[in-house]
Amino acid sequence: MADILTPDLCVVGAGSGGLSVAAIAASFGVSVVLVEKGALGGDCLNVGCVPSKALIAAADRAAAVREAGAFGVEAGEPRVDMGRVRAHVRHVMAAIAPNDSAERYGAMGVRVIAAEGRFTDRRSLEAGGQLIRARRFVLATGSRPAAPPIPGLDDVPYLTNETVFDLAETPRHLLVLGGGPIGIELAQAHRRLGAPVTLVEAGRLLPREDPEMAAVVERALRRDGVVLWTAAAVERAERRGETILLHLAGGETLEGSHLLVAAGRRPSTEGLGLEAAGIAVEPAGITVDAGLRTTNRRVYAVGDCAGAGGGPYRFTHVANYHAGLVIRRALFRVPAKVDLAAIPRTIYTDPELASVGLTEAEARAAGRAFRILRWPVAENDRAQAERRPDGHVKVLVTPKGAILGCSIAAPGAGDLIPLWTLAVAKGLKIRDLAGIVMPYPTLSEVSKRAAVEFLRPSAQSPWVRRALSLLRRFG
Repeated sequence: MADILTPDLCVVGAGSGGLSVAAIAASFGVSVVLVEKGALGGDCLNVGCVPSKALIAAADRAAAVREAGAFGVEAGEPRVDMGRVRAHVRHVMAAIAPNDSAERYGAMGVRVIAAEGRFTDRRSLEAGGQLIRARRFVLATGSRPAAPPIPGLDDVPYLTNETVFDLAETPRHLLVLGGGPIGIELAQAHRRLGAPVTLVEAGRLLPREDPEMAAVVERALRRDGVVLWTAAAVERAERRGETILLHLAGGETLEGSHLLVAAGRRPSTEGLGLEAAGIAVEPAGITVDAGLRTTNRRVYAVGDCAGAGGGPYRFTHVANYHAGLVIRRALFRVPAKVDLAAIPRTIYTDPELASVGLTEAEARAAGRAFRILRWPVAENDRAQAERRPDGHVKVLVTPKGAILGCSIAAPGAGDLIPLWTLAVAKGLKIRDLAGIVMPYPTLSEVSKRAAVEFLRPSAQSPWVRRALSLLRRFG
């Protein structure tokens, strides 16, 4: 075995969280070893955010061609070449890959070891025949697709987010199992690219989101032609020749040529030797405290592999947020803990659904007094000009105007939610947003119009009207 490496920091996993930790630490001149057994960039670059958004972009172009006639531009049904769509997805991934490459991180001063890492004791990790004894370790091993315990599913060929982007032909009929963000995004995208799509969900679509806002997305899916089976349990999966069958508890049978399983994810913790390091694991992931430290005081966990202490969200931006917290704690010994109050979340359907803060159900469960402010996208001039009037803004505020949460179902909602994220994070009042001047005509005006709704009762106040009447007497 080679000489023992003794860096300040050893990061295991080169997804978004791990790369962020390594890059930030290296920028401070800290010695860093980065261990990754697969491709750098993790799920986000290779099988997640990047390829899915590239696919959605292609699907949006197909939808635009179909809808062009409403603008006086005749185009007709688009001809979709899935082989070229796949090439587009791979081109996007290749364009971004250099940012996450071993060469780039090597130039930063990070030593990259392309091997599986495994703890040998509480202070040591072995990777590629190299023993590493770092001052601190950070685990950022991510997650992987989880398959539900459905009889017969193991005998059926199915796709996940790790394989669906390899399709070179349009599915004859795509079955989607799961109505969470991944399932509905890919269902709508493939439908727009010309595939018949049927989606099955045991509960309701987007169960973590406000039902009122999720209903906007559900209507959009149905309008695009996605067949939805909600509150429908799958009893058994079966392969019959080239056909895949899903047998539902109600007696119905769904047939398709391809099956996409998008029924959740589970943390990747196997093979790390966590027991040897004294690191506890729970169903949600590696056990961490509010500061992301594991049961071994030298080791932290970030991103999807972190347990309940890291929060319920499995997003790239949350992994990056975790990375910043760990840098503060592990390098600078500054107290820091996870705060979920201002973590935004976006679902990239059309229209998008973006939220931050409390939902209505969460506010009621917490016993908070609140008002609901709404403003429809259809009242926005830019939305009407683009013939995209679906959706609305829903804001929860206290009687005194503190902002508890906001959900937006609208085109580009993910780009509209940061204003509300800032407001929640900085404790701004709804009056602060009502006073902002927004450029006209832009979709950003829907946020201001929702905020102005808070002031509407004041205009109806008899005291205000008496004051105006009095002022009129003075000319």
